[in-house]
Amino acid sequence: MKITAVDPFYLRMPNITTAADGTQDTLLVRVRTDIGLEGWGECDASPLVSLTVYCCPMSHGNIINIRTSLIGETLDSLDDVLRLSEKVLRNGLDIQQIEHAYSGAEIALWDVIGQKSEKPVYRLLAELSNTSEMAHPKLPYASVLFGDTPAATYQIAVGLRERGYRAAKFGWGPMGKFGETNDIALVQAAREGMGTDAQIMIDAGVVWGTDHETAYQRAEAFAQFSPTWLEEPLAPDAIDAYGSLTKKNPSVPIAAGEGSNTYRMAEDIIVHGGIQFVQIDAGRIGGIMPSFQVRQLAEEHGTQYVNHTFKSHLSLAAALHVFATNPDFNLLEYPAAGSELSQRLVTEPFPVESDGMVRVKELPGLGVKVNTEAIRPYLSPVQIEVGTEKVFEQPPLA
Repeated sequence: MKITAVDPFYLRMPNITTAADGTQDTLLVRVRTDIGLEGWGECDASPLVSLTVYCCPMSHGNIINIRTSLIGETLDSLDDVLRLSEKVLRNGLDIQQIEHAYSGAEIALWDVIGQKSEKPVYRLLAELSNTSEMAHPKLPYASVLFGDTPAATYQIAVGLRERGYRAAKFGWGPMGKFGETNDIALVQAAREGMGTDAQIMIDAGVVWGTDHETAYQRAEAFAQFSPTWLEEPLAPDAIDAYGSLTKKNPSVPIAAGEGSNTYRMAEDIIVHGGIQFVQIDAGRIGGIMPSFQVRQLAEEHGTQYVNHTFKSHLSLAAALHVFATNPDFNLLEYPAAGSELSQRLVTEPFPVESDGMVRVKELPGLGVKVNTEAIRPYLSPVQIEVGTEKVFEQPPLA
């Protein structure tokens, strides 16, 4: 079959705020073929910057846009997916955001091939790597922001517990901005609201930059509340600082990696940063295959692989397929407080089942369908002109 269209769609909520909420807007990518199959993917990056990578005019042989690289190409097997990824990244060698942007199309290609072969993506990955095809349930941790105060955080935690969550991650917001006493109070409120039996995770939102000493002190202070990890206390590229932090063996394990937009960045923070949990976003690192390669690296180094997903259940599907077959990687970041846009994006979101677990769907491809009618009100049409040439015009969503 041939690729006939690669369509990016910019979706957004009516009002965008400064909250660290990545569900306020998004970029979806649809790949269509000449036999009627179509796949979808989602990027977790600045949508309009990523959109331009799909249509920017060629500057030279190292700046060729994604659509030009893909439209008209043959897509019949996994070999084609891997070949096309190599082609796109080579043609876009000098485009700074190429991996971020290509993530959406790469995920969509896997979706198409899964549908064509009538297999879920996780089975295709297992066949490719000659590993077990058995999928294992994951414990979802509700991923939310800290409240503005400890009291507000406590109420958020109580609400999550009442909804049945056995684990929750609290992040960003006031963490690290108003001193140690307030930081400790936020974590204490999360713990008291969730109860003693639940897991809590703390996401510092890169607030301490390269200051590994403060990160260590906070980890020690938070240890009394038994968090599963302290996430991203430092900047994504502060590899030396992460190494210094983890060498001190803080009482709370350190997690990071969501800022990795290439395999090499993830490798660096695992090997030289010494983190215990690596968190990879398939919508940032270039899609499903590089995410799976990081999973394999984590297995080799004894590092726990966890998805980073603070988008929709389309992104969650891509993330879940990557590590569904590893029973030891059993935690799943689960979007629990996203915008209406993110909640309405797919027709049948992944449920938290009666045993409190989430399971991959035994359906071809990603196993989810984009609800085009429900998200139509959030579509923001884009038109790009360069001189008298129309470089891009939003295609119909239907």
